[in-house]
Amino acid sequence: MRTAFIKQLVEEARTNDKIFLIVGDLGYNVVEPFAQAYPQRFLNAGISEQNMAGMAAGLAMSGYNVYLYSIGNFPTLRCLEQTRNDITYYNGSVKIVSVGAGFAYGSQGMSHHATEDIGVMRALPNMVVCSPSDPSETRKITHLSANYSGSMYIRLGKAGEKEIFTDGPCTLKLGDLHCYQESNAPCVLLTTGSITAAAVDWVKEHHVDTALYSVPFIKPIDGEQLCQLAHKHSNWIVLDEHQKSCGVASALIEQLSDLYQEGAIEAFPKIRRLEVNDEYIHVAGDQAYLRQITGLQLSEAYFK
Repeated sequence: MRTAFIKQLVEEARTNDKIFLIVGDLGYNVVEPFAQAYPQRFLNAGISEQNMAGMAAGLAMSGYNVYLYSIGNFPTLRCLEQTRNDITYYNGSVKIVSVGAGFAYGSQGMSHHATEDIGVMRALPNMVVCSPSDPSETRKITHLSANYSGSMYIRLGKAGEKEIFTDGPCTLKLGDLHCYQESNAPCVLLTTGSITAAAVDWVKEHHVDTALYSVPFIKPIDGEQLCQLAHKHSNWIVLDEHQKSCGVASALIEQLSDLYQEGAIEAFPKIRRLEVNDEYIHVAGDQAYLRQITGLQLSEAYFK
């Protein structure tokens, strides 16, 4: 996903001279195409994420659409106060890009587990929260972000994610759910980020009859599309490589509750949350291993 992001950002910068990229002494063999093409709009700020956030805020106030790029929790948790006070308070046009969502850097241990970031970032007013599931969604969200004036968080996989969606160059609108497959079955599987590929493979392998949707936008989520899913599917399974508190399932449940209270939906679907329990992981391992030990596994019993 990170390569898809940089390639698309280079394309956007060809016609948009307000795009500016700041990195924290990383991204080698990834960010070079942008740095070489637009050296006057690229800055390696060193290992100083809090300063990076302040720089990004200042550049945004000067008219730039700024991308702040780093890995794991560094562009989110490490500079949360600066993001809150200097960026989202003014709804600054800063796009915070975190590479290595979930357990992508699992071998580095707990400090690199990015499993609280969705909850933290979606709590900030003015912050749009995006979590593409494959390179295709990454390109579309990058295009959208290049034309969006305001604060945004983009959560990416580390590298090597396969293409899931083949629906061409069509755009995603802010808040869209993205359908991988439809079904008239009572079940719908909703997932976000790189774990979507594992969900797609599992559904194919087990020949499970279910609708399957990616949730590329966690804030906002289109209410009309949620209503359509609630009317059609009574059994929801949400798979999310994030803490169970404040993750994608929480965002869906909150909005469904509001829709139910407003009378927009007549019945509240049964929702199973496959997310990380309220605990830290004290072992290191690759992403697949950590997904397994934290219970981020589908079962045919869930779809009956």
